[in-house]
Amino acid sequence: MENKGLIFIPDISGFTRFVNETDIEHSHLIIQELLEIIINANQMGLEVSEVEGDAILFYRFGEHADLAELYKQVKKMFCDFHRSLLAYDKFKFCQCTACVSAVNLSLKVITHYGEFTQYNVQNFKKLIGKDVIVAHQLLKNDIPRHEYWLVTKSLQQGNPNDFEDWMKWDSSAKQTDNGAIEFYYTQLSELKNEIPDEPPLQLEMASKAKMISMTKEFDTDIITLFHAAGEFKYRSQWIDGIIRVEEVGHFLPRVGMRCRNILENGEIITYASSYYFSPERIEFSETDEKKQYSTYYILEKITDTRTKLTLDYYIPANPAGQLLFKLTRKGKMENSMSKSLQRLEGLVKEIKLSGTQFQDY
Repeated sequence: MENKGLIFIPDISGFTRFVNETDIEHSHLIIQELLEIIINANQMGLEVSEVEGDAILFYRFGEHADLAELYKQVKKMFCDFHRSLLAYDKFKFCQCTACVSAVNLSLKVITHYGEFTQYNVQNFKKLIGKDVIVAHQLLKNDIPRHEYWLVTKSLQQGNPNDFEDWMKWDSSAKQTDNGAIEFYYTQLSELKNEIPDEPPLQLEMASKAKMISMTKEFDTDIITLFHAAGEFKYRSQWIDGIIRVEEVGHFLPRVGMRCRNILENGEIITYASSYYFSPERIEFSETDEKKQYSTYYILEKITDTRTKLTLDYYIPANPAGQLLFKLTRKGKMENSMSKSLQRLEGLVKEIKLSGTQFQDY
């Protein structure tokens, strides 16, 4: 049995159109993150042969896989994939076409049993064999909709079991140069109904006290100002005292992302704690990791080329702490924030966003 085994290919549906029609800067980060989620959902001890753009070629040598075990694996990958997309759609900061349309991506899974072998190219294990080709040919088929699980007859003789009340199996065949490859398939769309909603954000405003509020108007559109003020890569160019910013944990801008702010006298880790978007108003906040302060950003569209920004600074609602802040820190911080807003005014004049990046916001 050393040359026989399972071939398991999860493939991201809608990939080609997504990459061709969206902003490349974030589309490749979205796909990268989704592929990593699929790999991390591997609970069957599958080996990764290679990542093939929008798909991952998994394999496992040995006897036939139990179909019930396979379904558990398919279900986990499918649900983890969509849970991540739904969470990102709800908490994303960016409104570029890639980030807005990512939620429309889906997943299909091809499973096949056959003969193949492997060879090494430096540190990579490559698969070769007729059945590897067959599995890839099955990715192109006439199955309606593109979120399904496909099982070839090499894995299952006779109609597979219904593992869920809603599950329904159909059969078809793929014509190849070596003859017809018969298979069964079932749609997976119903699994999305089992994914729980993301819990609402707990901003705990009642436990915070606003200590500083500053407002300034800028001669720029709301989206440009949002990216100038909100993106980590610009922070050192306008926030007083920050030398550089390092992202921690997340590839893409969303609620929960963390960054390390390198200061002249140390460092502070902050995270994005809230976000709201409309074409007329954008709100977001950042909180330090120890929850000692929060900064709220409120952007309001005045005209297509003029935007108002309000910065509100909060600390825990504690009378002694509030008094100490007023006596020892408020004046210095107000001067620092005023200087930062002046620097931000210069920064927004330098930022040039691509013409298609925000066409759908």
